[in-house]
Amino acid sequence: MITGIGRRAVAAVEAVGRLGHFVGDMTRALPDVRTWGRLVAQQMRRIGVDSLPVALFIAAFTGVVLALQASYTFTGAVPLYFVGTLVGKTMMLELGPVLAGLALAGRVGASMAAELGTMTITEQVDALETLAYDPQSFLVVPRVVAATAMFPVIVTFAVATGIVTGWLTSLALLELSTAQFLKGLKIFYVFKDLWFGLFKSATFGFTIALVGCRVGLGTRGGAEGVGQSAMRAVVYSAVLILMLDAFWAVVLL
Repeated sequence: MITGIGRRAVAAVEAVGRLGHFVGDMTRALPDVRTWGRLVAQQMRRIGVDSLPVALFIAAFTGVVLALQASYTFTGAVPLYFVGTLVGKTMMLELGPVLAGLALAGRVGASMAAELGTMTITEQVDALETLAYDPQSFLVVPRVVAATAMFPVIVTFAVATGIVTGWLTSLALLELSTAQFLKGLKIFYVFKDLWFGLFKSATFGFTIALVGCRVGLGTRGGAEGVGQSAMRAVVYSAVLILMLDAFWAVVLL
């Protein structure tokens, strides 16, 4: 048992070391703007625009559920306009960034890991090196930059969608007017609520892209290895998102 624990501990340390080397290589590739700069726009469209319907769908139903559950909780205890407070605060601070991040970890992270994993096992990455292209500046940096930039945009639309659906639910199913909902939405609002959620989402995007690229480029074992890499990318990204969520809450709030 002790031997098994020791092996797992050594393997974990080695994995952290490999990730550190990977981040160092990516950082050294940043000055090569001529290579990765022209690829960022394409990745921004794939990561941001193509992922928007999934994020909005999740946010829409999250806003509906928040409004209904807030009404159930607050009835007879506090004024009902606090439904707006709960919907706004929760979407901006927590559920908007985290649910969008978890959903896009499955879409974006798995896609990156599968794509780069396929390129690795078919020796396309080796071909890039043969042609004097740095795989970091050609494959990794555009994806990481695009994900870091586009995740706050996606979360902005998701938060707005969740608040709108919460407001519509309050009008249709609860005894709440637009003025009351807006009163609750504004009463405890501070600008920090918004930038905290957007900052978190940027770190989530960076993490998802970094994990997807690292796992994808480390793929071994043919088609089965590609599937395992996609699965690992989703699991690692989800775990790191939840850890980052707790970390930023402690540090920034």
